[in-house]
Amino acid sequence: MSLLLDLMCGGIRSYLRMCGYDTAYAGDRGVESDDNLLALARDEDRTLITRNVALASRGEHAILLESRDVEAQLAELAAAGLDLTLADEPAFCGRCNGSLERVDRSASTPEYAPDPAGTDVWRCRSCDQHFWRGSHWERVETTLSKIDEVAGEPIEDR
Repeated sequence: MSLLLDLMCGGIRSYLRMCGYDTAYAGDRGVESDDNLLALARDEDRTLITRNVALASRGEHAILLESRDVEAQLAELAAAGLDLTLADEPAFCGRCNGSLERVDRSASTPEYAPDPAGTDVWRCRSCDQHFWRGSHWERVETTLSKIDEVAGEPIEDR
């Protein structure tokens, strides 16, 4: 499933990308108007995720989120049927949504990235950012594990 997040839902984009969803973000695309968002979702066959009630009602495939909180938004998406499990093999760049490729074990990496001889490392084909399962991965995993707890709270408490 391919997704399009409106400007109000940008906080969840890296989570969705790390769970294996092709996730476009309106802010990255410079798209602001409702008509342009709907056209982009239609043209790229994406499910629109928004907090805008009127916009969601106009979208052919749209998920309306009520919460502003990231964990609560993720819980709403899980309740809507999205599988929010971290991908075994990441496919999309958390920064730009470009496709990732595994870095060869004998290749060199930038100073900020670990040696691929000892750690699995992926590189974005679009922005050249390098990724690995480090502390950020662990934080996302912890957040995703809390979704069931958040899902049980009334929306006004989120």
